[in-house]
Amino acid sequence: MSKIEPRLFDELKKVLVSFGDKYFIGNELNRSKVSDDLRAYDETLLAKLFEIDFIKKNYIKEVAGQNLFQIDQLEEAILYDNYWDTSYTKYENLVGLTSNGKFIEDNQDVVLDFPFKDGVLTASMTKEDNDNGYDDAFLNEVIEKDEIDRLFDKKILNHAKRYDIDGEKVTDYFDAEKDNLILKGNNLLALHTIRDKFAGKVKLIYIDVPYNTGKDSFSYNDKFSHSTWLTFIKNRLEIAWDLLSDDGTIWISIDDNESHYLKVLADEVFGRDNFLNEIVWQRAYAPINLKKTFSKSHDYIQVYAKNNSSDKELNKIPRDDTANARYKNPDNDPRGPWKSSDFSVGPAIDKNIYEITTPTGRKVLPPDGRSWVYSRERFKELRADNRVYFGKEGNSVPSTKKFLSEVKNGVVAQTLWTYQEVGHNQDAKKEIKALFDGKALFGTPKPEKLLQRILTIGSNEGDIVLDFFMGSATTQAVAMKMNRRFIGIEQMDYINNVSVPRLQKVIAGEQGGISKDVNWQGGGSFVYAELMQKNMGYLQDIISSKTIGELHEIYNRMLSGVEGSQEPADISFRADLDKIEWDATKVKFADQKRLLIKLLDKNGLYYNYSEIDDRNVREFLSDRDYQFNQSFYEAGE
Repeated sequence: MSKIEPRLFDELKKVLVSFGDKYFIGNELNRSKVSDDLRAYDETLLAKLFEIDFIKKNYIKEVAGQNLFQIDQLEEAILYDNYWDTSYTKYENLVGLTSNGKFIEDNQDVVLDFPFKDGVLTASMTKEDNDNGYDDAFLNEVIEKDEIDRLFDKKILNHAKRYDIDGEKVTDYFDAEKDNLILKGNNLLALHTIRDKFAGKVKLIYIDVPYNTGKDSFSYNDKFSHSTWLTFIKNRLEIAWDLLSDDGTIWISIDDNESHYLKVLADEVFGRDNFLNEIVWQRAYAPINLKKTFSKSHDYIQVYAKNNSSDKELNKIPRDDTANARYKNPDNDPRGPWKSSDFSVGPAIDKNIYEITTPTGRKVLPPDGRSWVYSRERFKELRADNRVYFGKEGNSVPSTKKFLSEVKNGVVAQTLWTYQEVGHNQDAKKEIKALFDGKALFGTPKPEKLLQRILTIGSNEGDIVLDFFMGSATTQAVAMKMNRRFIGIEQMDYINNVSVPRLQKVIAGEQGGISKDVNWQGGGSFVYAELMQKNMGYLQDIISSKTIGELHEIYNRMLSGVEGSQEPADISFRADLDKIEWDATKVKFADQKRLLIKLLDKNGLYYNYSEIDDRNVREFLSDRDYQFNQSFYEAGE
């Protein structure tokens, strides 16, 4: 059945043919191109349209003596085919969400907005912070483009230290070609801080993101609304992608609460063609019988390549004794152990269906629906080279001999990883307990064997590995033991009583995790630094406060600072401070805490590097830290 088009299309075609193929695909009108040029107010196109009486009559309206061209209505008519308003297929060429008859992306009254839902700090604070209204301070704040640029500007680093076999010492330099790096601070802002230094240099990124489960894991506020979680992840993946090298990969741990949504989001950020695969990791080895439906036994790891070209190849997993044991030498072949491989394949290829005579004279053909793997000519070559095996008695169907000596070093990784291969959550908990006097510091850590496999497949010695949800520092510990360089980012205070101490133990030669597998004897080093706090310090004080009196004292410090140790806070210009009430009989503690959080200018959480020479900033920065920043940002740039 031929398609019925409205008169508008006939009229448009009459004049648009003068542009040649510009507005046509074959004989069909290229409606999206016409729409694009309408939006751009292309003068040559508009001049032609004004020659059409039909358009003058229907889309030019006289208002107060002036002619008004109703370009939106014309575009809608061109794009949406809305000449049959009663049809179920009103928008026959487009499918999507609409508002007032227009698609969301075309409706000027509807904005798909990412205000401050990226939650610069969200998901890195505790459950108690959320209960105190902490998240609310970030969900509805809209900031201007120039403010976002300032927010994402690189930050001053302070409290710089170097850790090596001799212990901890302050440092005033950073070697971007050699040093490992640990940063304390919000991961989004820290990623932007290292962007210029490490863009395109990171070979592998592994992140164990908040799962958005609705249940709180250790120290993390893992409760997000779905849309906020997606926005939170999106902004971090975008900057992480810039840091990844052209031959790099990113590995993201997730469970079924958000895995499918993450896949769609990551396809958008990374490109669907760059998706390599989804790994299923068996994180638990025994069912939980208290569950009413299913007992979860696995998580997912989504893997993307920065550039998934046709020649993209990941490293193979080293062969183990079990794999090698499959190779035997029943015929004492001088080339050594081998194993047989099927000589037939399906579906059948006609030219490879031929009769083979075994050494005993038996005539054999490939099974029904299959053919031999090799052509007749290639079979003759393999047989002459003693690479075809007919069984011990010489009477079996043929098989191909594959020699262990000729097998490449390793096997291609499969997408199902069992706990016997890479460990499970209980193994990971035991690893942490062994390091910290039996204390279970994390609820769902990842075992070192899991990270060992990931780093084996996606990186080589000397490559940089990044994990910006560092947690207990499993990624960094494994990277050090496997002679990879690493960058770790963590905001929580446990970085100083769990993450860094764990890496100190690795340097000292601890023998847990994969240490024996890789013959780890200790050594290595890393540099630790913090994003220099400004409003962040006040924010943490507000969150930890317990009374109105404490809040009032913090508020006074926000206005005046503390001489020699704390500068006054940057307060939102939108606030009218004269209207703030401090009478405890008139205000609620929770409301006042929420108010003070909103007063803080979120662009001033940390000091920007551009402020390092300001007198008021220099007052709070040691000479060593000043020199460290010069080394970190300016050396080699």
